[in-house]
Amino acid sequence: MSYIDQNLTTGEQVVYQARLHWAIFISPAIFTLVGLGIMAQGRSMAIIGFIIVLIGVLRAISAATTYLTTEFAVTNRRVIGKIGLIRRQSLEVLLSKVESISVDQSIMGRLFGYGTIVVSGSGGTRNRFPSIADPLTLRQKVNHQISTATTQP
Repeated sequence: MSYIDQNLTTGEQVVYQARLHWAIFISPAIFTLVGLGIMAQGRSMAIIGFIIVLIGVLRAISAATTYLTTEFAVTNRRVIGKIGLIRRQSLEVLLSKVESISVDQSIMGRLFGYGTIVVSGSGGTRNRFPSIADPLTLRQKVNHQISTATTQP
């Protein structure tokens, strides 16, 4: 059972779930490919290439762990997020307490559809969640739920 499912309250429903973008695997892939290319140069470069491949594999394991343990959702009552397995960062903000939700996107993020979501809650709290796939849709869903919650009697 996921973190989000475990923490839903009575009557609370998930409206939208976001994931991390596959772009988090680009750096590990580059390290691995460069290391393999160096290893192909011959015996004199094999150790250096092997070390770079090893770095790529370790980074890939880290990225896969982050990808598999990150959850982000909008419910009819709150915004919920969780990153991490051993060291966990979580966010649970009632929709009525969300002051703003912003999206930071680099040029690559705009091209490939990912960005950093920053949720600002009352009291000045700011929570950053990097590499979220389709962050504009997530922001739209949060804003829609906030407007729906404020217009209901």
